[in-house]
Amino acid sequence: MNNIAQSIRLDKWLWAARFYKTRSLAREMIEGGKVHYNGQRTKPSKIIEIGAELKLRQGSDEKTITVLALSEHRKTASDAQMLYVETEESIVKRENISQARRLGALTMPHPDRRPDKKERRDLIKFKHGE
Repeated sequence: MNNIAQSIRLDKWLWAARFYKTRSLAREMIEGGKVHYNGQRTKPSKIIEIGAELKLRQGSDEKTITVLALSEHRKTASDAQMLYVETEESIVKRENISQARRLGALTMPHPDRRPDKKERRDLIKFKHGE
């Protein structure tokens, strides 16, 4: 991680920071509006700056991070975690959502087995109102 002023694209930084497995996947997420740079939708070619705030949506999780360092090379996961810090509010919000998701899963029990052929036919009849 150099302290020299670097100009690194947002998609490349997200890949180097290990948020996405490939640069093309990072580009797709940015273009799809899943990544916001300082509260604004952005382009994959946006030059990232130290101190910028990024909002990332990954599945049902949303993270708000602050950029601490720049790197254009993908390194180990521990090195990648040194490039950013997640905000305290983001951590609390993700924990609350995770807990609510777990509690919701307890109220919707899953059957012990898959339905057999007759049960499947009965379900189809019931759904289609026959």
